[in-house]
Amino acid sequence: MNIKLGQIDTVSNAKIKLSGSKSETNRLLLLQALYPSITIDNGSDSDDSEVMRKAFASIRSSQDQPITIDIRHAGTAMRFLTAFFALQDGKETVLTGSSRMQERPIQILVEALQQLGADISYERLHGFPPLRIKGKKLTGNQVTLAADVSSQYISALLLIAPKLENGLQLTLQGEVTSAPYIQMTLDLLNQIGFKTKVHENHIIVFPAVDFPKFTTITVESDWSSASYYFSIVALSKFGTQITLSNFKTNSLQGDSALVEIYKDFGVETTFINNSIVLVKTNRQLSTVNYQLNRTPDLAQTIAVTSFGLGMACSLNGLNTLKIKETNRLEALQNELMKLGATVTITDDSLTMIPAEKIQSAVTIQTYNDHRMALAFAPLALKIPLEIADAEVVSKSYPNYWNDLKRIGFRIN
Repeated sequence: MNIKLGQIDTVSNAKIKLSGSKSETNRLLLLQALYPSITIDNGSDSDDSEVMRKAFASIRSSQDQPITIDIRHAGTAMRFLTAFFALQDGKETVLTGSSRMQERPIQILVEALQQLGADISYERLHGFPPLRIKGKKLTGNQVTLAADVSSQYISALLLIAPKLENGLQLTLQGEVTSAPYIQMTLDLLNQIGFKTKVHENHIIVFPAVDFPKFTTITVESDWSSASYYFSIVALSKFGTQITLSNFKTNSLQGDSALVEIYKDFGVETTFINNSIVLVKTNRQLSTVNYQLNRTPDLAQTIAVTSFGLGMACSLNGLNTLKIKETNRLEALQNELMKLGATVTITDDSLTMIPAEKIQSAVTIQTYNDHRMALAFAPLALKIPLEIADAEVVSKSYPNYWNDLKRIGFRIN
């Protein structure tokens, strides 16, 4: 389904309540499957989180028979469930996904789990899903990984670590990519009551002595989803104001870096009663340069905001974008150039020079990637445009188009 966005001059001041963080929710769903005494409040309503819920429901109804689970486009689910099923003693599972998912590498995680004793084999192409996982007790406890691999590989190992007979000693070699997501995982483990220890690039998760007591964890709203409203306010007129809830000043989410980053785009953020109020000011730079290795999911939003404001930008630390739902660097280059920008990419960077005039009546291709649709929609404050396969937003933010209508977007 394609949708057309008519050009608008401004948005209405409004309060939007965003669903819980997909990243936090998916970690907690895995921990809840291992430790049912955990209760989750304000969990994400995203497709990715629903995939996780359905996978765990399949286990409960399978009566120890081999099962096949299709996680579709959900990369987080593929990584986390690979680790989860590896330690389900006596359970055999085939884990598969969409055609794109079957092109996304998983060998690094599989080999790490095999170091712990896991029995995992490839059904088709070596190094890629589908996977056949024969669950067993995992007695190994030492793994070494390159630190610049996807943080989801690392988090997958950390999440199952308390359940391992001997815990886990994880050594990361080199500079860590997406460190906030690793820290989020450790913080959630600590909140539940598991013991962890970090010294430089060496992480220890101790085996759980007892099941955690009954505990409820409330998930903070999703900062990645909030990023599109930062972009909308940045592209709006002076004085525009949007309120978003529920957010914490001491967030576990790395994308909360938006608060500082978007000052460069004229957006001031104020925390009031678990909400954030975004206001457009007159402050704006002409060029921005960011190192995003800690927050790569913000790259598309920042690039589109920069383009819409006529600002040049240089974004670095983007090496993980090549193995997302699509190659996000190539996708960004393709769509921004259609709008008139000059864009250069490397394996881990994007440099953009904006157009003197933005090309209108363009259809933005989304490449089965929710963040392409989510990030480009705010450009309706500058030009009319069309978003292809707009339903892809359900992967992380199912109510996006309805929420945009609430603040004045014209959507057909």
